[in-house]
Amino acid sequence: MERRRALGERIGDLRVAAHHTQESFAEATGIPRRTLQRIESGEGDPRYSDPLRIAEALKKDMATLLTSGAS
Repeated sequence: MERRRALGERIGDLRVAAHHTQESFAEATGIPRRTLQRIESGEGDPRYSDPLRIAEALKKDMATLLTSGAS
């Protein structure tokens, strides 16, 4: 649970730093906004393809999403 929450916080921080709203980020990733909300809040486990699409939209590698202190 704590890992999901940490991942979600990193994704949210990176999204905001990239000047995306959840809505614009949903469009950029092709992931429904409600799914992004769940990922960012740590409510659920993202599907394998979701972090890949998120990293691609942010122009980051997966390690940036998965390691602590990444922003």
